[in-house]
Amino acid sequence: MKTPIIMLVLMVTPFVIARIWSLFTRCEVDLRTTAAVGLTALFIFTGVGHLIQTEPMSQMLPPWVPERVLLVYLTGVLEFTIAAGFVIRRSRQLTGRVAATILVVFFPANIYAALNQIPMGGHEWGPVYLLIRVPLQLAILLWVYWFTIKQPNFALNPDTPQVGSARPPSAG
Repeated sequence: MKTPIIMLVLMVTPFVIARIWSLFTRCEVDLRTTAAVGLTALFIFTGVGHLIQTEPMSQMLPPWVPERVLLVYLTGVLEFTIAAGFVIRRSRQLTGRVAATILVVFFPANIYAALNQIPMGGHEWGPVYLLIRVPLQLAILLWVYWFTIKQPNFALNPDTPQVGSARPPSAG
């Protein structure tokens, strides 16, 4: 049952450290980048899990799914690719969209595993595990959305130029 805690710690720690650092040093810190670093750590962790816990993870899929072990390996590679995409600033928004989609698409496997008490990462608890997994999945999804997909609103005043804007400030 440690896995959800590890996942949350990996995801938020870089952001929390950067936020504390910026408060104490009064230096500007790109919190979106530090949040993306946390997502990178999270997706590396889950990708490694797919490669070292392949057989138990394959049991999380219904028996009618073909090539379950291969599918677990491929999703592990996909999670490494997502982790790399979070590191590259220019690909971060697209990567966030892919990660959000994957989080939604993969969730039925967690439901299947919990309902069938698959002995993997807490699923042996049965449906009760979903009381932990659903909020965790939502927290990760919101983190992905807020820090990678949603565009920041830098300016409250529409005449204030935004970072990267080609529009010069008005001469008024």
